[in-house]
Amino acid sequence: MMHRMLAEYGPSGPAGGVKTWHIVREGAAVGLCGRELDMSAPERDPGLWDRTPSLNCHTCGAVFLREAPYVPGEHGEGWPAS
Repeated sequence: MMHRMLAEYGPSGPAGGVKTWHIVREGAAVGLCGRELDMSAPERDPGLWDRTPSLNCHTCGAVFLREAPYVPGEHGEGWPAS
């Protein structure tokens, strides 16, 4: 199953920066936590999950790890990034 990270903005919208990064299944606009998101929001590869830990949705991260556990070599070099 493919995943991606999708940004959620705060009340100020894009001008205020990313409030939270969520994990979504490919083609979906709903975070693994159940939050509905804007499909036009910035996205990232889930391999970058550890780049901004204070902005990551904890629930999405927990569900993501259950759906896509780390297997050495499966995600390519740098996964998980350290």
